[in-house]
Amino acid sequence: MKKAIADVASYIAQAPAERRPALERLRGLCKNVLRGYEESIEYGMPIYKRDGQMEIAFASQKQYISLYVTKHDVVNRHRKALKGCSIGKSCIRYKRPEQIDFDVVKSLLRGTVESHSKPC
Repeated sequence: MKKAIADVASYIAQAPAERRPALERLRGLCKNVLRGYEESIEYGMPIYKRDGQMEIAFASQKQYISLYVTKHDVVNRHRKALKGCSIGKSCIRYKRPEQIDFDVVKSLLRGTVESHSKPC
């Protein structure tokens, strides 16, 4: 059984060393842009909720770093800028930390804050 992770700092600390700087930067952007959102660990990963609904999350998976943006309109507006990434309905997968374009991530986060659509 996996040990439960208490908080986001602990989650990042247990990640592989080569991923920690990218995860720290993702967290920093989330805390800066997603003002008024609640940060917690759910589903085994850091999540950011507004009005009780998860809108953003990220995770260090075995083969990649995932960014979950649960507002489809926001993901769809950024598909061109995310070229080279594997993109699902709400999951953006980065195979390597250096593949993450943090300017695009910041735009995704801002788009999430501004979007009036419902999270999926």
